[in-house]
Amino acid sequence: MRFALTICFVLGLVSAASAQAVEDMAGQMVMVGFTGTAIGDDGVRALRDQVSRGEVGGVMFLRTNVESLASVRRINRALIAARPWLPPFIGLDQEGGQIERLTSAVGFAEIPSAHAIGGGTPEEAQAIYGGLAADLARQGFNVNFGPVVDLDLNPDNPIIARYERAFGTDPDAVTAMASAFVEAHHEAGVATALKHFPGHGSSRDDTHEGFVDVTGLWQSVEIEPYRALIAAHLADMVMVGHLYNADIEGGGADRLPASLSPAWIEGVLRDELGFAGVVITDDLEMAAIRSRFDLHDTVVRAVEAGVDILLFSNTTEYDPALGTEVYEILVAEARDDPAFAARIAESYGRIMALKRDMGILP
Repeated sequence: MRFALTICFVLGLVSAASAQAVEDMAGQMVMVGFTGTAIGDDGVRALRDQVSRGEVGGVMFLRTNVESLASVRRINRALIAARPWLPPFIGLDQEGGQIERLTSAVGFAEIPSAHAIGGGTPEEAQAIYGGLAADLARQGFNVNFGPVVDLDLNPDNPIIARYERAFGTDPDAVTAMASAFVEAHHEAGVATALKHFPGHGSSRDDTHEGFVDVTGLWQSVEIEPYRALIAAHLADMVMVGHLYNADIEGGGADRLPASLSPAWIEGVLRDELGFAGVVITDDLEMAAIRSRFDLHDTVVRAVEAGVDILLFSNTTEYDPALGTEVYEILVAEARDDPAFAARIAESYGRIMALKRDMGILP
């Protein structure tokens, strides 16, 4: 019932959005990182101004933004106060194990890796993730970029296996653990993002470092946790990775990664798996993207492929105006192309539905 109501709400928002100016909608698609650890820092002030103007609808924390839990809470309160009628998504990667932004060094309770938790029961996992989600909510976060639903298929994988980020190799077991993660976060009012679609566990290379081709490596079983979690209405967001597969792309000259690929996002994720929620990219500043596409091309290709939220860590060469630059690309393209404007309206509807569903909107 909740899913059906959400879909109806999305359709209503998309219809209403068509009457709104694109300037009022485009910023909700922009999610960026920042510099600074206190509300008076220049990077934090610049970000707060972008949120206030409606140019940025989401914020990403890294460990470099965390000086203390008190300072984190102050930043998050300031970001919400910047646009209280439409607060931003405030997210981070707090998976457990080695992938954590909040650590015991600042008094945050750390949890084991997914690999370690995967050796237990879903009930034990839900208790662990329930504590994590409640702690995140107390700091003012409303999004956790997890769970990782990659299958641990390649023991030499440099980004999943190496850091023990996967629950295991069996798709049913991974789905059970991921369900516990999502349900626990929902109880605390924190949204989640299944990652890294369509599956990073079989790759030999790391998309942080450059182009990653999984043709002949990727296995269809890697899609099964997504299929099951979407069917169970446990997919708030799906984070799409920067993986190239010629078997899906058809071996075209562009060699598009999944994050910029209509074949993956519209063809597989939307049409085959029936996902109607928010599609978010992995960090678009990873070398797999920035080594091949400029900022304008990246933004336009992602939106045309079906992406709803464009995630930029803003770490390669920090730019305090990056959120504004991405926003202006979206607005300019929409003014010139009605089809592009319609895509923004669709994304706005899905984003607003999720913010309402998670209690982020007042």
